[in-house]
Amino acid sequence: MTVRLYDTRAQALREFVPLVPGKVGMYVCGPTVQSSPHIGHLRSALAYDLWRRWLSFRGYDVTFIRNVTDIDDKVLANASETEPWFAVAYRVELEFTAGYRALGILPPSYEPRATASIPQMQEQIAQLIERGHAYAADDASGDVYFDVKTWPEYGALTRQKLDDMADSADAATRGKRDPRDFALWKGTKPEEPATASWASPWGPGRPGWHIECSAMSKRYLGPAFDIHGGGLDLRFPHHENELAQSTASGDDFATYWVHNGLVVVEGQKMSKSLGNSIYASEFLSAARPLVVRYYLAAAHYRSTIDYHQGALVEAEAALERITTFLDRSGRTLRGTRSAGVGSYGIPDAFGVAMDDDLGVPQALAVLHDTVRAGNIALDGGDLDAVARLREQVIAMTEVLGVNPESAQWADHATGSSDAALNALVERLLEDRAAARAAKDFGAADRIRDELAAAGIAIDDTPTGAHWSTT
Repeated sequence: MTVRLYDTRAQALREFVPLVPGKVGMYVCGPTVQSSPHIGHLRSALAYDLWRRWLSFRGYDVTFIRNVTDIDDKVLANASETEPWFAVAYRVELEFTAGYRALGILPPSYEPRATASIPQMQEQIAQLIERGHAYAADDASGDVYFDVKTWPEYGALTRQKLDDMADSADAATRGKRDPRDFALWKGTKPEEPATASWASPWGPGRPGWHIECSAMSKRYLGPAFDIHGGGLDLRFPHHENELAQSTASGDDFATYWVHNGLVVVEGQKMSKSLGNSIYASEFLSAARPLVVRYYLAAAHYRSTIDYHQGALVEAEAALERITTFLDRSGRTLRGTRSAGVGSYGIPDAFGVAMDDDLGVPQALAVLHDTVRAGNIALDGGDLDAVARLREQVIAMTEVLGVNPESAQWADHATGSSDAALNALVERLLEDRAAARAAKDFGAADRIRDELAAAGIAIDDTPTGAHWSTT
């Protein structure tokens, strides 16, 4: 049961060995709450929800930190006279939280906002200045920059040479010693609101983007932790800069770097100019949240998802096969000696797939093979096998967060309708069984035809008639 993950820095699969036996410290770059979340944000959050669930299943005590960047150039740019920057940030943060909750993404152990860790950021900046890796601009702007030329390992994460790097675009080049130096502290500008400024040894201002994550990860996980995650688009410059400033200040920082793939729409990158951005609220209204979760989880977390029309229909069909088996097996086993047999856990092949860099596509293949085997057992009347396979299906779907029978996905109105439908169909099946026993095959066939017209399929097996929706 050795978990392996693909470490972006090593560019290789590595065996996961935690710093502290039995515990995992995991930091994931959360949203910059400037505007409404889109499908890519949901995919990224779900990827690390799956990692967290799997590590927890393997017995690790996971401390999971996902931050909120609530102060940033873009947040300030989207503010208005009627909605100040902090109101924009909070409104958008709530939209992200609603999307996460709808998809069954577990809440983090802690979810710190950047604005709550300003003293820790200033402390780390002061350490970098003292060590000779940062400097205050001499133009009285109040800006502080990381001096990339003083850190020979700069570029280690993305394997770039300094001479090949583009200029840093996170702040104006004025006051920089090198255009590739990046901002640690941004002095207050006349056009910015006073509420977006904090006192500092270098003058009033606010933190740069990169120092925020370095300070928050250290505050909540310590100077060394196990896994740092985020979207593939964050590798450079954000994660590269995090790594440089944290290690230059004397911290070991992350042991493993994990990055999830992006989402494109019919082969094109989402962008406002193309008008093809799919926002979370829109996406979650296109299908049941369980279907959306299944769809986003089904691809390997490092792959690119190419969303196309009909993709959610395919996910719905796959989920329906699971749901139908669970419904059939649940009805068949109800009241039998095989019902409630002890937990069988997950199949070995499922565990092997998940241990291998979170191989969800291969794990789903095992899940659907188990569903097929369960249906064969149902048809053959092998109730012990049905019970065993049903519990395996439940165990696998629970790990992935897609168990249709989980309370997370329960809709009380739908549940009441399902209960009524179940009672009516079961009563009709009893009438049909009585008609067949009396050799009144005409009445039995009429009941079957009426159910078929209502979308109910009847399956006659050695253990009796079972039904499912078509």
